[in-house]
Amino acid sequence: MKPPREQLKDLLRGTVNVHAEEELLKKLEKGQPLRVKLGVDPSSPDIHLGHTVVLRKLRQFQDHGHQAVLIIGDFTALVGDPTGKKKTRPQLTPTEVEANAKTYIEQVGRVLDTQRLEIVRNSSWLKPLPFYELVKMAATMTVARFLERDDFSKRLKEGVPIHLHEFLYLFMQAYDSVEVRADVELGGTDQLFNLMVGRDLMRDKGMEPQVALTTPILTGLDGHEKMSKSLGNHIGVSMDAFEMYSRVMSIPDANMKEWYTLLTNLPLDEIERLTTKMHPKMAKDRLGREVVNGFHPGGGDEAASEWDKKFSKGEVVDAKRLETPPEINIVDLVMLTKIPTSKGEAKRLIEQGGVEIDGQKVTDVKSVIKVKDGAVLKVGKKKQYFTLKPK
Repeated sequence: MKPPREQLKDLLRGTVNVHAEEELLKKLEKGQPLRVKLGVDPSSPDIHLGHTVVLRKLRQFQDHGHQAVLIIGDFTALVGDPTGKKKTRPQLTPTEVEANAKTYIEQVGRVLDTQRLEIVRNSSWLKPLPFYELVKMAATMTVARFLERDDFSKRLKEGVPIHLHEFLYLFMQAYDSVEVRADVELGGTDQLFNLMVGRDLMRDKGMEPQVALTTPILTGLDGHEKMSKSLGNHIGVSMDAFEMYSRVMSIPDANMKEWYTLLTNLPLDEIERLTTKMHPKMAKDRLGREVVNGFHPGGGDEAASEWDKKFSKGEVVDAKRLETPPEINIVDLVMLTKIPTSKGEAKRLIEQGGVEIDGQKVTDVKSVIKVKDGAVLKVGKKKQYFTLKPK
């Protein structure tokens, strides 16, 4: 292990909240491997680069010799985390949760060292938990404390129902920390309240409270909203190298520093040089290669070469210029190319993955495109290209 202060400097890179830094240093100074908890509810089958920000932080702890504990929330997922929700989250079935859990474990292995990873399911202790134990835990916290959460307070003001099981969720995930005796718990900034409940519960049970450490929420491909599959601004960890590289190349220049910091291991001074001294296209190319190599070792150069051939030197040279409104529905945009003969055909083409903008597939027929000057539209299996020009 590195000296405690050197570890602390590395581990705090790219973090937002640490409760508390001096506690983390004291834990490191004991010279023993820390138990570092990350809980994930398998509420969907896929993870994207936004999820890997906190996974990469967990990997950092592993690389410093600490014990990573990944909690698969197969029981809490049945309830549903209310964090950030404007209404009660739909509850999943055990079958859905189990199917998602299997893909989660495979995908996190692309970031974490699975040989040094403790994987546990919280159903093993929450399912047999006596009801009176839950009541005892509930007696340690007030409703007013729960209503400090922004999402709960907003829903209360707006008259949107808050159900009792949503309060119970916080106790269940906090009890996970007690059960695994966590020294540190990781989460995104939106999880800070949940992590602090874990600290409180551990303290109430006479345990040394965990350190709560949060990482930023990664901005998606649009440069504005958080990365989300439902918004279509994501890069999935299971995507092939070319698609992954192509999507990185579509992010706004202003977001490169954030992505470099959260998705690569490059030194901060080198990131500063890349994002301030180098031409944006070259800096983005380096970023694309770094991201791809993290999931497809050695695949970054090949993906970059293929992208360069298709979008810089090759087929796109013969692209037709297409003038469009500044914002346009994807179906209407495809119809402007005069390739499909009907809107029905255009919709099928989109849904089957036959339409890309700057290398990023658009498969939602309801998507509204904010047209960038010079963006490349690819339509159909014959790969007909168009460069877009907003009117």
